[in-house]
Amino acid sequence: MSRNPKGVILLSGGMDSCVTAAFARQTHDLALLHASYGQRTERRERQAFDEIADFYSVTERLVVRLDHFAQIGGSALTDKRIAIPEGEAGTPAGGNEIPSTYVPFRNAHFLAVAVSWAEVIGASAVFIGAVAEDSSGYPDCRPEYYRVFQQLVRVGTRPETRIEIITPVIGMRKREIIQRGVELHAPLDRTWSCYQFEDEACGSCDSCRLRLKAFAEAGVTDPIAYRTRVGR
Repeated sequence: MSRNPKGVILLSGGMDSCVTAAFARQTHDLALLHASYGQRTERRERQAFDEIADFYSVTERLVVRLDHFAQIGGSALTDKRIAIPEGEAGTPAGGNEIPSTYVPFRNAHFLAVAVSWAEVIGASAVFIGAVAEDSSGYPDCRPEYYRVFQQLVRVGTRPETRIEIITPVIGMRKREIIQRGVELHAPLDRTWSCYQFEDEACGSCDSCRLRLKAFAEAGVTDPIAYRTRVGR
């Protein structure tokens, strides 16, 4: 019987959350949580979650639906009337402006579900694969956001509850996340990052470009299929 503490890992199915699960597995028994929220690629992301969970032989899983995000709108990920921004495959993504793919205050909803589940199952930690550096610039991916949320967890749970919010990749560059994932034998071939399509990744949305750039800089071949592929 394992003597490791239990950790809830928010696993979207993307490479950052996958590597976060690999990090967590070194010190914790995994309980995997996936949230669908009406995003364009929710079926493909759920498939990635299932495949990663199977890879790690995790039986403790929770899948929830947060459909109110589609009703709220305001993001290109949940409202098909808002176009997904594209660029040339392999070009740098991100910038100073918050992109239209930002889902307003999304991570607070994810964390709230994760903390609720963690308190019920006796988990001592919630892991989330937020990345501040070399990312899309979402405001709910900043270190200070998680420091404040940690305080909320302390005052909003039972007095005896001790749940730590852990963000193992938040200060890493995307290429470093890939390199660490390879070292930890994370199943990067089962991850999905594309914002637009579910059969082959587009290669031109912000998330695809960040991913392609990261794999190229890490000197690792990206194992998933793309409609548009960066030249080597």
